[in-house]
Amino acid sequence: MAEHIVVVGAGYAGLAAAKLAAKWTDSRVTLVNARDRFVERVRLHQFATGQRMRDVPLADILKDTGVELVVDRVTDIDPDTRKVQLTNGTLAYDRLIYALGSHADLAGVPGAAEHAHAVSTQEDAEKLAAALTTARTVAVLGGGLTGIEAASELAESRPDLDVLLVTAGGFGEALSDKGRRHLREVFDRLGVRVRDHAHVAEVRADGLVLGTGELVAADAVVWTAGFAVPDLAARAGFAVDGRGRMLVDQTLTSISHPDVQGIGDAAAMKRHDGLELRMACATGLPTSQQAVRALAKRLDGGQPADRLDFRYRIRCISLGRRDGLIQFVDADDRPRERVLTGRAAAITKELVVRSALMFQRHPTMPVG
Repeated sequence: MAEHIVVVGAGYAGLAAAKLAAKWTDSRVTLVNARDRFVERVRLHQFATGQRMRDVPLADILKDTGVELVVDRVTDIDPDTRKVQLTNGTLAYDRLIYALGSHADLAGVPGAAEHAHAVSTQEDAEKLAAALTTARTVAVLGGGLTGIEAASELAESRPDLDVLLVTAGGFGEALSDKGRRHLREVFDRLGVRVRDHAHVAEVRADGLVLGTGELVAADAVVWTAGFAVPDLAARAGFAVDGRGRMLVDQTLTSISHPDVQGIGDAAAMKRHDGLELRMACATGLPTSQQAVRALAKRLDGGQPADRLDFRYRIRCISLGRRDGLIQFVDADDRPRERVLTGRAAAITKELVVRSALMFQRHPTMPVG
């Protein structure tokens, strides 16, 4: 009898894994997701500024693949009985692929959960869009790629807004010297103010309170300062790291439960040399392929290669719709001095985002 593979989460990694499992194995495959749509998460900062997003029904992407779609929320997992508890029932599995992704971490700073707006889910982006209709000053908290993109998009699409980026670290510290110079030039052109090396102690309805006690006034606060994962893996008893991410081996298999694989943001993935892979679409897509290849090999009675080969090449940053920054990196994700900027970089970033959606339709295409 064919085994039943259940995939929980239909983000960039989970949706691809479900389709690959149906294609590369003889198993019955069920995909569980809380929404009936695929959300292009990397475009949510655009959506929040009023730009339209493609409507991508999961049923359309899964048509003729053999994958059964269950639209429901996962509330618990029992690894002893191999059952996934849903809001409206249970699902038994033989193999589980855990791909529940991540969400904005609003728990670490007082007032953030009550007063800040995230861009990690479509619901988050919808709430931010509503808040922006009356806002005049917006503070973007977080100087990573998401924060940089959100601040740029807000300033370009809404020139009436006073946009401030607040970051605990240095401005553009993950970039090369050339990258930081271009970033500064674009922010100056767009009128985005920057407060770096600033610790935020509290988020209030009227802005941010810094560690110094200074109030930074803002009508809306956009939170991009870190991501958290669901506590489901920890509650289920799977081995997890300090952040609640499932601990997996070189085949993306849970180190505590060999019938479970973890992929995407919700898994703590490390390369064969110990380098921890960062949360990113660029990480999730190729590792979803590697995970399902390993699973297919095991189901055929073989032994998958016990080595996770992965290398970084670029970091793509949109700076509004007409500018961008492609930061070339070495295999270990360290920035090189080589960059691509301006319109060419914006076009490149757009092509990368489109290819991420294309991958969902054709998950066997080469990536990484």
